[in-house]
Amino acid sequence: MACHKITTQSGVVLKPPLAMRDQYMRTGEGFLCVFAVNNTKSFEDINQYREQIKRVKDAEEVPMVLVGNKVDLPSRSVEMKQGKMLAESYLIPYVETSAKTRQGVDDAFYTLVREIRKYKEKKGRNQNKKKNNKRKCTLL
Repeated sequence: MACHKITTQSGVVLKPPLAMRDQYMRTGEGFLCVFAVNNTKSFEDINQYREQIKRVKDAEEVPMVLVGNKVDLPSRSVEMKQGKMLAESYLIPYVETSAKTRQGVDDAFYTLVREIRKYKEKKGRNQNKKKNNKRKCTLL
């Protein structure tokens, strides 16, 4: 996989090219929208990624979990309350994690799996309603 190399103050970040990112979004069933609690810009970028996912999936509703990462660090520029409020505005769960200590990481993935299952159940119910609403014609 080809990646773009981006150097930041905290190290090197590899990002896939846009075409590949779109492909991952097209095939993904659910998404962890992750930002660093010590990086306001990453928090502000979440809406852009969320909208891109919805556009690529051509859906208003996509299983997602908002994740505030790096909670092990002593200082933060994005408070838990801000993360919760953003998640509430999107009607998605909010989880805080530390990839370094693994705090909350399992919870983030379990929460995403629950969201995917909930979405599939809802989608299945809607399809059943459509099937039941079809009118049948009988010719005599």
